[in-house]
Amino acid sequence: MLTRRNLPSLPLGLALAGAFLLAACGGKEQPPGPGPGGMGAPAVTVFTVETESVPVTAELPGRTSPYLVAEVRPQVTGIIKERLFKEGSDVRAGQVLYRIDPATYQAAYDSAHANLARAEANLEVARLKATRYADLVKIEAVSAQANDDAQAAQKQAHAEVAAAKAVLDKARVDLGYTRVASPIAGRIGRSSVTPGALVTANQAAPLATVQQLHPIYVDLTQSSAKMLSLKRDLDSGKLQRSNGNAVKVQLVLEDGSLYGVEGKLAFSEVTVDEGTGSVTLRAVFPNPKGELLPGMYVRARLTQGVNRDAMLVPHAAVSRTPRGEAQVMVVNGENKVEARLVEAEQSIGDKWVVTGGLAAGERVIVEGLQKVKPGVPVQIQEAGAAPAAAPAPVAPAAPAAKK
Repeated sequence: MLTRRNLPSLPLGLALAGAFLLAACGGKEQPPGPGPGGMGAPAVTVFTVETESVPVTAELPGRTSPYLVAEVRPQVTGIIKERLFKEGSDVRAGQVLYRIDPATYQAAYDSAHANLARAEANLEVARLKATRYADLVKIEAVSAQANDDAQAAQKQAHAEVAAAKAVLDKARVDLGYTRVASPIAGRIGRSSVTPGALVTANQAAPLATVQQLHPIYVDLTQSSAKMLSLKRDLDSGKLQRSNGNAVKVQLVLEDGSLYGVEGKLAFSEVTVDEGTGSVTLRAVFPNPKGELLPGMYVRARLTQGVNRDAMLVPHAAVSRTPRGEAQVMVVNGENKVEARLVEAEQSIGDKWVVTGGLAAGERVIVEGLQKVKPGVPVQIQEAGAAPAAAPAPVAPAAPAAKK
């Protein structure tokens, strides 16, 4: 409850409060608005583009295939007596893999041998008779007709010996075919038959397959359009061959790791696949440890030339438009931002190889992209340079002394 004694103090309190409010409002100054290139411009880090020599590589999909393949088939008909190899093992050229029952072929060989002996004996008789008649006909002890018959019989005996030898050779070959050998050295797969199975000469199904895996082929595919573009760049001098005409190949395995040994390009197909519009390239890789197996999916990196005027731009500077085009933000001579479409098809380490859309000496933004847009002035700092020192804070003014 207000009393008459408290009334004089109320106006005094209101006056003091007003004075304090006026002092507070008058002591603060509004900061100046940011001007073009002033302290309010966002700070960005830029990378100055320079030209340098970089290898031009292509990463192509492909699959491994054996260097040599031999499907083992029987050359004679018979019963498998033995399988003489371990599935999945390495075999030598000429190593016996199967043995077919040789009984009938041994008998045929023995019979042919006997027939040859008989033919040779008949030849000896015919030879002696022909020699004797040749002497007797001179003294007219035998007729000329008898002599002619004796000479013809000798020639016929010679022919019978030759025929008997051919039969014996055929029997020897058939007997040898009862031992089925590997035609090449390599790794053998699973066997399609077991002992006791009947096999026939030149049957469609192979008994087993031997594949030579060291070295090994890698078959790659490249679009014909890309190959034509590469040839034009080489012919015009835009690209230069590295290491003469040799093209080295590096292999990326299915798990993303690099194969430890480099290969080389063996040949390229002479025709274009009508269905895919691609050309097949074949590379050869050493495979001493058998790490590469036929049918593996791989990616191969081919060094196809050297670009003497390439520009490398950090990955952080390149973004993609909604249409998938590569884009960078460039700081122009007025320290303002420009959006620029570029051609970036190849990546080397942490940088893109830019082949169009930029010029040497231009500055691209690598840090602070989220703070800028085209046309905005910025404060720049070169990538790798020490950051600018922050301004020292201003000390507050000392309060005025009371009078």
